[in-house]
Amino acid sequence: MSSKKYLKKIKPLQNLSLVDKVELRIVEFIKENDLSPGDSIPKELEFAEALGVSRTAVREAVLRLRTLGLVESKKHRGMILTRPDVMNNIERVLDPKLLGNVALRNLFELRLILEMGMADIIFARKTKKDIEELEKIVEKEEAEEINETSFSLDKEIAFHGKLYDMSKNVTLQRFHVMLLPIFEFVHEQKGGVPKHYKYTGDKFISHRDLLDNIKVGTPETFRNAMRRHLEPHFDYIINLMENGELNSIDN
Repeated sequence: MSSKKYLKKIKPLQNLSLVDKVELRIVEFIKENDLSPGDSIPKELEFAEALGVSRTAVREAVLRLRTLGLVESKKHRGMILTRPDVMNNIERVLDPKLLGNVALRNLFELRLILEMGMADIIFARKTKKDIEELEKIVEKEEAEEINETSFSLDKEIAFHGKLYDMSKNVTLQRFHVMLLPIFEFVHEQKGGVPKHYKYTGDKFISHRDLLDNIKVGTPETFRNAMRRHLEPHFDYIINLMENGELNSIDN
């Protein structure tokens, strides 16, 4: 059935110069009429007439939606709804060089939260093969004789990347890949972990400790171990907040 019949439900806009309002009305039209990916939507001219705006304003609004992956043009069908790849849209802007310091620090903090929050998923979905692969990563670290109290970014990437893989959550895995440059950038920006950092209990929780916890521990014991493993990074974020720097204006 033609989607034209739904156009009468759209209320005209008062301010014809605000493209963002046109965009909002088109999205409202889609939701109010329960349209799904694959359904056709009215043409630009039809929207323009129903909204009482210029076709140019509609074209710009539709271009925004097309950029987000919400609509696309199909031969002989006109514009249709599509299922947007949300992560792809985020990937476009998650570049340390494009973001300000506040955004970078917030994303750095988000990754720390994710590392803590996925414990239950990891324990629920871990397999014998996962454990074996983690064992190989840790054995490689130990063979290279990395000092137990040191922090090696490349080893963090290998070990923690495998943890995200163990979640079996594709969105989480993609998010990890996107946040990786952020983590590296902020880590380098703050100068890494201080050589004489004092860990709780005077003990650095290594990847070996985390692996042993995954083998015989619980999600809760693993969360506690991960918190201590990431302790310097949490302290960095918490100190920024206490010093009033976390939400400072970007330069």
